[in-house]
Amino acid sequence: MENNEILMQVTGIFRDVLDDGEIVLNFQTTANDIENWDSISHIQLVVAIEKHFKIKFGSKEILAWENVGQMIDSIAGKI
Repeated sequence: MENNEILMQVTGIFRDVLDDGEIVLNFQTTANDIENWDSISHIQLVVAIEKHFKIKFGSKEILAWENVGQMIDSIAGKI
C-alpha cells in the first residue's frame, strides 16, 4: 500500500476519532496543528489505527513520532 493511500485512511480515522470532518492531514502535520489532538485523543487515535490496519505499535515507536509522516512510515512498515 502506498503512503498516500495510508494517509487517506489515517485522515478518515482522525476525522472519526476527533469528530471533525474538516481535518486535512499531510506528512508534516503535528499535534500542534490539530485543535483536538491532545494526549488522550492521541491514545484513541493509536488504538483506532492499530485496529483499522490490524497492527500493533511499541511504546518507543509511538514516542518517536514527530509528525504524521513518521506515523505513516511506521504503518507502512507493518502492513
